[in-house]
Amino acid sequence: MSTSAPRPTVTRNRPLWVFLLLAFGLSWLLAIPLYIGDGIDSPIFVPITLAIMATPSISALITVFAIERPPHRARRLGLWPLRPVKRLIGYALLGVFGIIAMALIALPIGSLLGVFPADFAHFSAFQETLDATFNKQGIDQPLSTGILVALQLATLPLAAIINAIPALGEELGWRGYLLPALLSLGTTRAIVISGVIWGLWHAPVILLGYNYPTAPGWLGLLAMIGTSVILGTLFGWLRLRSNSVWPSTFAHAALNGAGGTFLLFIRSGSTVDTTQATILGWSGWIIPVLFIVIATTIAMPRPRANAAPLLRARR
Repeated sequence: MSTSAPRPTVTRNRPLWVFLLLAFGLSWLLAIPLYIGDGIDSPIFVPITLAIMATPSISALITVFAIERPPHRARRLGLWPLRPVKRLIGYALLGVFGIIAMALIALPIGSLLGVFPADFAHFSAFQETLDATFNKQGIDQPLSTGILVALQLATLPLAAIINAIPALGEELGWRGYLLPALLSLGTTRAIVISGVIWGLWHAPVILLGYNYPTAPGWLGLLAMIGTSVILGTLFGWLRLRSNSVWPSTFAHAALNGAGGTFLLFIRSGSTVDTTQATILGWSGWIIPVLFIVIATTIAMPRPRANAAPLLRARR
């Protein structure tokens, strides 16, 4: 009687566990100076967080080039090929403008639900910031506040381009390497599990108060996991529909650029609980979840045929 080799599973996938160990280990290692220093108030917080953002891509590159060593390494990570061009550009634009729209729509929804203290008419908190800035410089405000807000919003697509490199630092790991490595579990499970992992990976900075400064660390981390599963589903959908990591990279970059736009619309003297408001909180998840339901019903994400050999789990 003939026997066949056992099918590789996630638990036996050594490269996958090496990737996870590297990604989590490097991020915590880089965060140590923040824990022994001033946390998110540290003057080195920004460069350290930028370095942490690169740890998933570093881990993926080490895993693919040193351990897996597949014949088409750029294809394995979703970096190549850049075709069909129209399809790739279409999904990238959908990711950029879709995420920007979701981040902005989350604000009036949060206001209607009573969790976002908004001032859409006078931008009072933003006006206070402008007054302090221009008074310090001893000059008059050159443009009306409304025009300055409009200019800020108009530059969000450009911010997606500027933020693409640091966003690729994460996407190359999470959607470039991890998501395909988990597809042996099924598409839905792979997307959800990769989202949970992505959320947990944020722990070093979330526990310091980043993104959720008014919440205890455990609640901030739970909210980050929820955000990562929901937005990770959108990014994973883009990755699998396009067979490329680039659309999810630009969507991630758009998120990083648009995530702070809520500061333009806060009512003066108010505090925002981001576990409830903005795209990081439960009220901001409503529109992404609706899109996920519609998108997966109309076009369930499936890896394209020519990518099948690259998406099998590896030992």
